[in-house]
Parts: sequence; structure tokens; C-alpha cells
Amino acid sequence: MFRSLLLIAALLPAAWAAAAPYQIQHVEPPHWWAGMKRPGLQLMVHGEKIGELAPSLAHPGVRITGVERTDNPNYLFVNLDIGKDARPGEFTLLFRRGKELVTSHRYRLEARRPGSAQRRSFGAADAIYLLMPDRFANGDPANDRAGMLEGAERADPVKRHGGDLAGMRAHLDYIRGLGFTMVWPTPLLENEQPAYSYHGYALTDYYRIDPRFGSNADYRDYVATANARGLGVIQDIVVNHIGTGHWWMRDLPARDWINHGTTFKPTNNQHTVAQDIHAAPEEKARFFDGWFVETMPDLNQRNPLVARYLIQNTLWWIEYANLSGIREDTYSYSDPAFLNDWNRAVAAEYPRMNVVGEEMDARPHMVAYWQKGVVNRDGYASELPTVMDFPLSDTAAEALAEPESHNKGLIRIYEIIAADYLYADPMRLMVFPDNHDRPRILAQVDDKPELAKTNLILMATTRGIPQMFYGTEILISSPKERNDGVLRADMPGGWAGDRVNAFTGAGLSPAQRDMQAFVRTLFNWRKTSSAVTKGKLTHYLPRDGSYVYFRHDGKQTVMVVLNKNAKDSTLDLARFAGMTKGARRATNVLTGAAVDLGAPLALPAMTSVVLAW
Repeated sequence: MFRSLLLIAALLPAAWAAAAPYQIQHVEPPHWWAGMKRPGLQLMVHGEKIGELAPSLAHPGVRITGVERTDNPNYLFVNLDIGKDARPGEFTLLFRRGKELVTSHRYRLEARRPGSAQRRSFGAADAIYLLMPDRFANGDPANDRAGMLEGAERADPVKRHGGDLAGMRAHLDYIRGLGFTMVWPTPLLENEQPAYSYHGYALTDYYRIDPRFGSNADYRDYVATANARGLGVIQDIVVNHIGTGHWWMRDLPARDWINHGTTFKPTNNQHTVAQDIHAAPEEKARFFDGWFVETMPDLNQRNPLVARYLIQNTLWWIEYANLSGIREDTYSYSDPAFLNDWNRAVAAEYPRMNVVGEEMDARPHMVAYWQKGVVNRDGYASELPTVMDFPLSDTAAEALAEPESHNKGLIRIYEIIAADYLYADPMRLMVFPDNHDRPRILAQVDDKPELAKTNLILMATTRGIPQMFYGTEILISSPKERNDGVLRADMPGGWAGDRVNAFTGAGLSPAQRDMQAFVRTLFNWRKTSSAVTKGKLTHYLPRDGSYVYFRHDGKQTVMVVLNKNAKDSTLDLARFAGMTKGARRATNVLTGAAVDLGAPLALPAMTSVVLAW
């Protein structure tokens, strides 16, 4: 009893301090940089009754231009102007109630990296390796729980498995060796949710790496280590929603910070209403304002304080971590006007930065709507440079698995490519066999490795920017129907004691070794091919179980034959004389063999071919 009373007595001062007025709990962004092109910075200051206070500061080149308050007195938004003459260093934000100084906060301006604004981003010359951090490699088992609600239970496919930044860093050379130039990890920010937190899309702190992955400093070190190996890092950003465990949900910055407040009202998930010129306003509102799922409250980006917070957060991570690109999740669900403001802010600060948005729809016109430069009937002019080519991804897998006929099979791939007139820039499409939201490509093509190879050849050699999901190179499969926890399988060898190790090759089957070597050959060759990374695409109608297209730039010609024939066959090359232009010899880039272009091309069963000259 006495010990209990002592414990209560010890805790009371801490509890009183937490509840006491004017104790600052959050200041975001946590720091900023001198020399940014955008001079304005808005600080979110959170603490009990902090909105009653007036801030001041003294630092050369920095001044307060005003404050904004909401219906919640626990928040104060402080607008700063950081002039061109501002220097890196620390200053003190003073907060007064009347004339009384009641609290203060030290704030820091850092120096930018030389050339930060002109950093190189990703494009058609790159190939992207997509991984899910929790499922890739566990380099530090000590952080498997890290004091968070959900710890690692590797045997359960919907629980956390323990992958982390240390594991990701340990295998950067493996990714580079496969021929990839960019790494896209799914979100690494804190997801303090009681369950289903492994995927990272229900974030609970916009400025904190989840401690089960590591620290902010660990992330910055990971990017630096990747950069030193010639790999850029693309960060997965989420501006549409947060997780119910976000600290905002315990003290909303404003009543309209979240769409529908704290009441779950689901989105209708009907992407068509975003561009439907006849759609009822209620249907549009339900799509844009509805919550993605019950555990993911929908942010109201029409509130200018929300919009500015999200824009600044993206710029902060680019600068802090030295990012090479942004992937924006659930793109079309966010407010369209905000999305344009967000893209413009990124482009203004980083003119060469590429951003790819997710519009998960299999129809080209639905995806093209969101690409910058497309003229839309409703007048919306998107500012998004790159879109994810779900139409090609979904169609190609189905087309390779189904029987050939006049309207099925390879002709469907041809027709998707033929719809490129809908896009402003087809070379800025992200193409992929599958990803974390699709069954594994091996499963989609009925567990036939040769068809999986054909899909990879397509994605590596067609127009656009290829992305491959981790483990495809060792034939990781899944159910054919989408099952997220299973398709997001652990990378073999990422955990101590794994019998099979993708990174060293130990325990791999002959088929897995063959696929790994194939991926390594294909993507390392791709880096050297100007025709594929810069050239035009010319294709021929599929015929007799094969689809032929050419990539060409005046310096190099690449001929791709996607072949579905179940038996050995030959292909008469005379039909393609307009593209071969009298060339006599080529090299099979996957085998190194010389090929006589003056004779029919031998095609082994179910084997696709890439020729270059």
C-alpha cells in the first residue's frame, strides 16, 4: 500500500506538468533550412492553451509575419518569413501572455546541401526496386517491438515480421547488383496502430520514422549509403489519410481537420466520379471526403492549414533525407486543387524532382486524366508528372495467361500501348509486373516462370519507367486472388536462420537461380541501352502467338519478341524489314548469342527474345 502511494505521488507532478497550461508538446516542422526558395514557413505549435499566447523571435533574416488560430485553443500556427539573408543557426521562439513570458522553444535553421535544389530524380533511364521494409530483412531484432503497440509475430501473415532499415541497408549491394538504380520502400513513418501496422499506410506521426524500423537518423544514413552505391531512394508519401492512432485524433487541430470529424464515413471508391462531368456533387464528395477504411481518417486538404502542413512535410523529408523521388499513395482520393498546389510546391523547390501518383484503375483514360499536360474535358489540368500504369500491369498479366484469339491474349497488350495517345508523356509512365497491391506475377501467370520472364521483358523494354517488386527475381508466388499478408512475403535470407537465402544464393532451387540470373542480365543490360531508355517505340500487330515491337533512337535498335507459343516455332523477319532496315546481325541480349537477321528467327517454346544492334 505504501509503495503504491509513493508511486502515485511520484507520478502526480508529471501528470500535472503534462496538463499544465502553455507546455509545448509539438512544434512541426521540427527544424527547417536557410536558403530554401520558398521563404514562408508555418509552424504548428501544440500545447495546452498555447493559442492564447503571442510569439516573438530575434534572428537575422527571420521574422514573424502573423499567426493563425483555430477553434482549438491548444494550437497556434506561426507564420515565418525566412529571407535570403537568413543564416543557419538556432533562435528562441518566445511565447507571451500579455507582457508575461510564459514559455519558449529553441528552433534551428540548418544549412542545405550544395546543389540540393537541382538534385537528380528518377526517369526512364532508371529501374526501381520496390520493397516492403517489414518483410525484406531484419537487421536488428532488438527493435522488433521498440515499445510500440504491435510487435513482431513472423508466423502470422498480417502481423509485423520485424524487417527494418538495418536489414535494408545490409542488402543495398544486392539490389544494385541486380541492375536497379532506385529503391522504393513502402512507408517508413510511425504506424502506432494496435494491429495491421506493418504496411505503413496508417501513419501516426508525419515527422517520425517508426522505431521498429529505426530512427530518423537511421533513415538518413540508409539514403546516404544507397546514394554512395549509385542508388536513389523514392519515399512513399501519404497525404490522403492518417491512422486512427495519430496524436491529432486525441486533440484535433480544428473541427474540420478531418473529413467528417471523428466519424467513419467510407469513400464510395468510385474513381470515375473524379472526372465524371455528370456526377452528382454528393457522389464526388463521398469519393474525395470519405475515409479509405475505418482505421484511416481522411484529411481535409481544403483547410489551408492542413494543405500547408502536408506540403511542408513533403519538402522537409526531401531535404532532410536527400530523396531522389516521391511516390504518392491513393492519389486520386485527395482534393484535386490541393494536389496541384502540392506538386507545384515540390517542383518550385526541386525543379528536377519526379513524383509518381497511384491511380489504381485498369482503364488508360482514367489514369491519363491525372498526368501533367493532358487536356481534360472538365478543365482540370493536373500537375502530376508521372502516373502508375495499372492498365498495362493488369492487362499484361491476364493477356499472357489466357489463350490467344482475335480479342484476347497479346492483342490486349498491343491495344493498351496503342492508347498512349491519351497520355501527355508515355515515357513518364511507371510500368510494373505487380506490386504490393497485386497478386505476385508468378501467380497471375499460373506459376509459369517463362511467362513471368516475358512480363518482365515487357516492363523492362516498353516505354516508361520499370518497377519490380522484391522477390520476383526468386519466383516468390502467392494465391492468384489478392491476399495482402501472403503476397507481401518475407524475403528469404532476410532473417537469421532462414534455410533459403536470396542474397547469398544458398538453398535456391535451379529455377530460382535461373530467374535471378535472368533479372540481373536484363536490368543491367537495360542501363546500357539508349534505345530503351530514350528511344521511340514502334510495334506490330500480334500474330501467331507473338507480339513484336522495336525501340529505336538512331543509335541503337532493339527488337523485342514476346512469345507465348507452347511449342518451338520460327518467326519470319521479312515482315519487319521496315524496322530492321537491312541489318544482318544482332545480339540476343539475354544469352549473348549472335543472331542472323537474314534468316527466320528460332523461338524456343514459351521463350521471349530481346535482340539489339
